[in-house]
Amino acid sequence: MAGFRSLNPFARANNDTGFGNNSTVHGGRFVNRDGTFNIRREGGGRWRWFSMYYTMLNVPTWQFLLIVFCFFLAMNLLFTLIYLAIGFDSFMGYVPTDAWGKAKELFYFSLHTFTTVGYGRVNPMGDLASFVAGVEAMSGFLSFAWATGMLYGRFVRPRANLQFTRRAVVAPYQGITGLMFRFVALKEKHTLTNVEVKVSLAMKMPEAQGGQYQFFDLPLERSQIDSLPMNFTVVHPINEQSPLWGLQADDYAAADVEIYVLVRAFDDVYSANVQQRTSYTYQEVDHGRRFVPMFHESEDGMTTILEMDKLDQQKEAPLL
Repeated sequence: MAGFRSLNPFARANNDTGFGNNSTVHGGRFVNRDGTFNIRREGGGRWRWFSMYYTMLNVPTWQFLLIVFCFFLAMNLLFTLIYLAIGFDSFMGYVPTDAWGKAKELFYFSLHTFTTVGYGRVNPMGDLASFVAGVEAMSGFLSFAWATGMLYGRFVRPRANLQFTRRAVVAPYQGITGLMFRFVALKEKHTLTNVEVKVSLAMKMPEAQGGQYQFFDLPLERSQIDSLPMNFTVVHPINEQSPLWGLQADDYAAADVEIYVLVRAFDDVYSANVQQRTSYTYQEVDHGRRFVPMFHESEDGMTTILEMDKLDQQKEAPLL
């Protein structure tokens, strides 16, 4: 895109975002909706920058369990093939007399050895078979220790567990307009305290100003709250100091606007600091809309009801 017409001269750039300050092109958004950075590394060998630990902590639970099962099965098939290469005569205790039956016996022997169960009916006799069985037993308890560590890491890893609105809005705000989005803590009893919000803006400058992307900190109506028992609507007043001052919906598209959000807080359950990121592109900003309230008083007047299904609900709000 060619870029919008002009930039608010009072806007203050932020060159410390980590995205650089002289980029003229980038692929899609800078930050994905799930908070990961939209970066793909190439060159230098994939295994040099691939993180197995990160992958195992972040894959869905069903994939994690499938990986563990496939690893378990593959290791046992590998040792079964080694035992077959050593020969049937290096083991004793078979019940079947045919080759296929003995092969199955060796596979089950591998399962018992790998899990250190060791029922004892099939036993290695030769030195080589005994040595390989010992190596498999050691591999088994090391593998279970690894799987247990990964499972524990997934279970206790501190997470912010925030849910953001799918779209941001530009709505009337105190005689001007404001850029707004909101979020809520998903997990009950996970009380977040000392919640801090930082919002940055990426936009492409007009061609007359170099056509490069620049980044700005967006001042907020309220950037910190003591606790988050309910939802929090974040508001950036679009005033004369805002880089969005005077921009219309078409200008957001021409400037390839992206809003980057970072939330930090302390979680009482984990007793640790947590954080979560997300972003909104110009395609995910609705103009002339506002969010509807998502809480009300209970019938007995004793409790506040937070309606989680209303997080994304909006209504019309004509701009001034």
